Amino acid sequence: MSSFAGTPSANKDTPMTNAAKAVEAYQEPMELPAHLEPQASQLTPMQMAYQPMAKGAEFAAVKEMMDYGKQLEADAAEKAFNIAMAEAQKEMGVVVTNMTNIQTKSRYADYAQLDKALRPIYTKHGFALSFNDGEGAPQDWVRIVCHVTNSGHTRIYHKDMPADGKGAKGGDVMTKTHAVGAAQSYAMRYLLRMIFNVAVGEADNDGNAPVETITDEQAINLNDLIDVAVDEIGAKRPAFVQAMLKFLKTDKIENIAAKDYQRAVDSINYSRKAGNA
Repeated sequence: MSSFAGTPSANKDTPMTNAAKAVEAYQEPMELPAHLEPQASQLTPMQMAYQPMAKGAEFAAVKEMMDYGKQLEADAAEKAFNIAMAEAQKEMGVVVTNMTNIQTKSRYADYAQLDKALRPIYTKHGFALSFNDGEGAPQDWVRIVCHVTNSGHTRIYHKDMPADGKGAKGGDVMTKTHAVGAAQSYAMRYLLRMIFNVAVGEADNDGNAPVETITDEQAINLNDLIDVAVDEIGAKRPAFVQAMLKFLKTDKIENIAAKDYQRAVDSINYSRKAGNA
């Protein structure tokens, strides 16, 4: 059975708050019931309130003490959240792009790519994410809200996205239903990046970021093209392949970067044209 004592009572000449009166009410050690035994050095709000309640303290004093205890808990939870966030971000590197926007001719990482890279890390550090629609977005826009929870503390983020179905030139490019779905997807993707301060870009061959390689179908296509080329120009296949791989700065066809696929096709066709000239 544990016991605990409060802090020294206030000076008799100083007006006492309800909380101070409650503290004075449990100056002497008092045994707690088993279900209120403190399990750690910091008492819960209920444990803090039990002794003045048992001493007959006024409800206002007990409530003030419970509110104070809840604030201590909230502060501790927020501190744990921030520590976990810092630790998680230490493990997060650049997420490699895996998709191409044919309208803007730019590369990006879709939500699945971000999720695959980040979820194992943030869940390991105790984070849970929940997305939902929010209110307050401008007309023809959608607002996506993300509740990020860790250690009992929740932080709320939101992102507004246009959902008017207009393209870069102002024309209609999708239905309203499609536009809303696309806006939601965009918002979730940007929120995930913003929450964990994650960069997205092409792979750095000098670092540890994985390089997206060509698909199995593309590898088959390249091998078929090589077979046609060496047959047409009378070249030896091993030497032809080695020259192409050296040009693309890789060691084998399966490891050709996805972004270099068209260069590989062009180099084979150029060799065919030069050999038939």
